Amino acid sequence: MSIFGRKKEMVPEIPYDPETMIPVIRSSICTGEKVAGFKNKKDGHFTEVMFIAAPGDEKRFREMYGLESVRTEY
Repeated sequence: MSIFGRKKEMVPEIPYDPETMIPVIRSSICTGEKVAGFKNKKDGHFTEVMFIAAPGDEKRFREMYGLESVRTEY
């Protein structure tokens, strides 16, 4: 929610190209910290989009980019 009581529109800041990118959630084995983003299919470079702090954050990430599922990497 914004400070004005209206829901903030979810607009992707980072463009997603399914031809060259794979949606991924990186999860730390030690701390459990999770980060959602995209992994380049060619060179494996990871681009961070958002920190996953609450259970609804992963759903928000999927909705923002129109994804049905996202794999988790450790």
